[in-house]
Amino acid sequence: MSEEQKKLLETQLWNIANELRGKMDADEFRDYILGFIFYKYLSEKQYLYANTLLETENVKDYAKVTDADDLDAIREESLIKLGYFLKPDELFSSLAKKGNANTETESNFILADLESILNGIEQSTMGTESEDDFNQLFEDLDLNSTKLGRTADTRNALIAKVLLHLDKIDFALEDTDADVLGDAYEYLISQFASGAGKKAGEFYTPQQVSQILAQIVTTGKKRLKNVYDPTCGSGSLLLRVAREVEVDEFYGQELNRTTYNLARMNMILHDVHYRQFDIRQEDTLQEPQHKELRFEAIVANPPFSAKWKGKNNPLNENDDRFSQYGRLAPTSKADFAFLQHMVYQLADNGTMACVFVSFPKLELFSFLKLH
Repeated sequence: MSEEQKKLLETQLWNIANELRGKMDADEFRDYILGFIFYKYLSEKQYLYANTLLETENVKDYAKVTDADDLDAIREESLIKLGYFLKPDELFSSLAKKGNANTETESNFILADLESILNGIEQSTMGTESEDDFNQLFEDLDLNSTKLGRTADTRNALIAKVLLHLDKIDFALEDTDADVLGDAYEYLISQFASGAGKKAGEFYTPQQVSQILAQIVTTGKKRLKNVYDPTCGSGSLLLRVAREVEVDEFYGQELNRTTYNLARMNMILHDVHYRQFDIRQEDTLQEPQHKELRFEAIVANPPFSAKWKGKNNPLNENDDRFSQYGRLAPTSKADFAFLQHMVYQLADNGTMACVFVSFPKLELFSFLKLH
């Protein structure tokens, strides 16, 4: 992707964001626009994959398929390959066109359709391997919020306009060397982060810092068995490691529900197969979800001086992660507890790189390598 193309893409994306600016806080319309981008991505992946299955059929364009048997066969294959399923009339481009149809009737009212489609994506995964990865991914998209408009008609008009803008962007999913969608997603996350001040650290680590950490844990390696981030935010650090070397499996944990959803979306948007990542939501220090695993690489930007239970939870003093050090981090500052947790999870041949912030300077606890 050339710099000129990237600039054009970023301009288009920011114009879309401006449709929502002023109606709600930045972190709120972030959830809407990234959610719609994710829906567009899933739709385009479904369309392209279905077309490969139709190469030997009479109807080769998935958007025109109506035969029930063909749809059942595509659904079955899609759930295995993609982890979800969308019917032809549920594709993003179809809904965007319907929402912006020039008609005086109510046929271009799409809010109910959109809500049904987003729910349907999640429901299509029920009982499959990908269920946990898609469960409630769209829960932050409240299409009935009055912040989008006082009436259903005004909300519908706004959403239809945003979908139309997005429909004009070519994410070039057929080009295996392009990462237009990943770049778009990262751009928006970084822009929202820069506007969110201190709160940005909850879901995003600046790319320059991410690059340093990723290069530290991949030095001298061409492939990693796994990489782990105990405070993964939107998953940007995990994905940055994958830019340096091949990564077989990604693991992460995040406390904030909205940010946890962002991380799962971000993985899928960067073409990480649902079998290759395991992102969990829970308090890492009190409820570690991957405690039995050890990781070849660990990267993290833990929340600065977060509060935790510490001595107020008697179980912490006997926890294998903390007991060997003879003391617990103070309840008002969990930084040391996060460090202990990561050392515990590190494999014997592992490398760890993390960031700890103490205002006014940034300190990099660059790396800890155990032999």
